[in-house]
Amino acid sequence: MVDRFTEGLLTPAETSAHLQIPASTLASWLKGTAAGSPLVHQVAGVRSGQPSVPFIAVAEAHVLRSLRALGLRMSEIREAAAAVRSAFDTPYGLVSRRIATDGVDIFVEHGLGDLRRARDGQAPIQEVVSEYLRYLTWDAGDDFPTSLRLRPYPDSVPVVIDPRFGRGLPVIAANRVPVKAVTDLWEAGESIEDIAYEFDMAPEQVAAVCEAVVHLAA
Repeated sequence: MVDRFTEGLLTPAETSAHLQIPASTLASWLKGTAAGSPLVHQVAGVRSGQPSVPFIAVAEAHVLRSLRALGLRMSEIREAAAAVRSAFDTPYGLVSRRIATDGVDIFVEHGLGDLRRARDGQAPIQEVVSEYLRYLTWDAGDDFPTSLRLRPYPDSVPVVIDPRFGRGLPVIAANRVPVKAVTDLWEAGESIEDIAYEFDMAPEQVAAVCEAVVHLAA
């Protein structure tokens, strides 16, 4: 099994595509630091073109994208990352399971960006943090995520990146079938019904996956 922390799972280009983050933005996050650690970790010494982004970094990039979408400036995000990492004594603080509880108080206390309004009840911090955490999955007793659900795919057919399956390829959460296996058959002219039968899916699920992929490619 691919190690979540030390083995490259995706290239930066693949990470950008799956998370819908501009390549230049991800490159700056890979170079940026907070509390002495990268904002998004990368495996060192990897040859050009080889996977250099471990799974934990894919999760970190997802969190950073979410915080940016909330309107936080990079200076505020670096401050938040430093605070959480210091409080939890880990360079991976922003994707720690503990941020769902202890980490909330840290964000409130530091009053970062619009999140400072949590103190007067206008923007409940728990809801803000839960919005991006709901895409991450942790195994029982594990402090760090084991899979990440990709936002572009519909809730009716959750698609995840899970280092235990597909070696970084997005897979359908319910059956671990790579999305590419489904779309390859569809592009080859197989009917939605036949593909659904092949992978034990409902035709509506196959159609939704194919539609999402077409939208991503547009």
